[in-house]
Amino acid sequence: MKKKREVLFVCKYNRFRSKIAEAYFKQINKNRLMKARSSGIIEMNNPLSFGEKERNRYLKKKHGIRFKIKSQGVSAKLLEKADKIIIVAGDVAKDIFNHHQWRNKVEVWKVKDESSANKKNIDLIVNQIKKKVKELVKSE
Repeated sequence: MKKKREVLFVCKYNRFRSKIAEAYFKQINKNRLMKARSSGIIEMNNPLSFGEKERNRYLKKKHGIRFKIKSQGVSAKLLEKADKIIIVAGDVAKDIFNHHQWRNKVEVWKVKDESSANKKNIDLIVNQIKKKVKELVKSE
């Protein structure tokens, strides 16, 4: 019997890039043995800004991507559970995950941060993440 495997997508705040990767993975993955979660290196529990709310409405409408708004900070427990840790960010150092237990699980997707609700930037980032997630799902 095959073992369940878990992918952990990580970005800076767990409010956009890692959430997109997790939601899209869950949307297209058909392998019941593969699960995905997401987290941020900095936990942000404050309410969404107007721009973030607008961005999330746009994501639902244009890309069909929906996700839970509450962010989750990365923890040792999440890192230990993960079989693969994917940093979905160009602004998060891989060295943070240099502990011997999870060092070899880390992969980096250099996805730039989206600091405005600019739809063109959102589309570029979402499409970049979708492409990487599709490749990941195919390879598993």
